[in-house]
Amino acid sequence: MRAGCAIIAGLLVVNGHAALAVELKLPEAATVTATETADFTSMQLAIGPWKDDDLLTIWAEGALTRRAIRIDAYDTTTSELSGQLRNQLVDEGFDILFECRDVECGGFDFRFQTRVLPEPDMHVDLGDYRYISAQRAGETRPEYISLLISRSIETAYVQIAEIGGNQQVSPISVLSSKAPPDQITGDLAAELELSGSIVLRGLAFPTGSSRLADQGYAVLKELAEYLNANPERKIMLVGHTDSEGSLSGNVSLSKKRAKSVARRLIETYGVDKSQVSSDGVGFLAPRASNLTPEGRTENRRVEAILTSTQ
Repeated sequence: MRAGCAIIAGLLVVNGHAALAVELKLPEAATVTATETADFTSMQLAIGPWKDDDLLTIWAEGALTRRAIRIDAYDTTTSELSGQLRNQLVDEGFDILFECRDVECGGFDFRFQTRVLPEPDMHVDLGDYRYISAQRAGETRPEYISLLISRSIETAYVQIAEIGGNQQVSPISVLSSKAPPDQITGDLAAELELSGSIVLRGLAFPTGSSRLADQGYAVLKELAEYLNANPERKIMLVGHTDSEGSLSGNVSLSKKRAKSVARRLIETYGVDKSQVSSDGVGFLAPRASNLTPEGRTENRRVEAILTSTQ
């Protein structure tokens, strides 16, 4: 490996806010290929593996910087690289919250529960990746960082997401005070209350079909429990597709799939029909690039959007 250089170094200023001062040494061949910033946002941080159709997470809030780094002609394994970066985080005063490798993390499901900058800037081999999340105390608020490390045949890729620090709002999410805390339970409820929407992971539709497959869905059960416990809450289910096929055909399919999910919530899980509506937008609101199979998979989804708290 070439001598290291601190290309991810020092204090980064994002829209007038100071992000984390994390210095990680990477090889000279390392190049920042993509950067995503937000003046203030929230990020779900994995602190456990994908297990039993669920992912253990915490929420962090504050100024966000997410970067993709490519290291060309790199012959060190993902395990060795992640170990080097982990040790640097510890040296920087971080406490490791969680670390795992591909299968231990939860493989495909863990990867697609994790926000990743799109190809070709950030590549993730589902059979060879490492994940690390960590926390350290800031001057007034905790600082959080997550690393996702993977590689292709000759190139290594690292995504570094940093959030929190000296913000006026705590980086750990709190439930809305508009309703008693005992009425709002679970990670799904917390995410809806905080961000206003959530992707309903794990739904299964036969190819080209709008019919929701006949099986139990933990995410629908949890969503129904939230709605039943909070009858003043209303949601809109919005269907999304990838970009294959015509817009009109995809809009129609996305609307039918969202309606199928709404029907399941009402008929199977006992949600009041006045709390649920549905629509679809086809491929007009992608979350990832439609140029890759992974991106198209992520774009095929149904989201629940919180529309009313009255």
